[in-house]
Amino acid sequence: MPAANKGAELSEWGRHETEEERADRKWGELIQEVRVAQTGVQILFGFLLTVVFQQKFDSLEDTDKTIYIVTVVLGAAATGALIGPVSLHRLVSGRRVKAEAVEWASRMTFVGLALLFATMASALLLVLRVATHNEAVPWIVTGIVVWYALCWYVIPLWTRRRGSEK
Repeated sequence: MPAANKGAELSEWGRHETEEERADRKWGELIQEVRVAQTGVQILFGFLLTVVFQQKFDSLEDTDKTIYIVTVVLGAAATGALIGPVSLHRLVSGRRVKAEAVEWASRMTFVGLALLFATMASALLLVLRVATHNEAVPWIVTGIVVWYALCWYVIPLWTRRRGSEK
């Protein structure tokens, strides 16, 4: 075994890596995933913050204003959770706790994605209600929510389960 991999163990995935190398790899993968989600949530949240300053906002029904407030709060929470791993890394960098930091960052990312899921569903509901006043809006939003659930949770969990059966 090369000196660089001294102490490396064969993991259940067939990799020869030390605990530190595994943490470094997981951290790199997590940060790439978070970059994608951060961009989306920041653009959506920025857009949501401008809505209240539009002239039409005052004429919204109380229900639509409530949906807006819930959406903004969800967007703020999603933003916090998805930016949290960056702050966590910065504050613990060099303290030899990378494996624990990766676990916490992973949890924050999962929560952030769930909050982003809710933010997008809520924003879609608000936009379609205001734009169309159509009775089909709840059905359309439900269809999109099912699609998000399929893409974000069902397929990944199904893939994970199939992978663990091998």
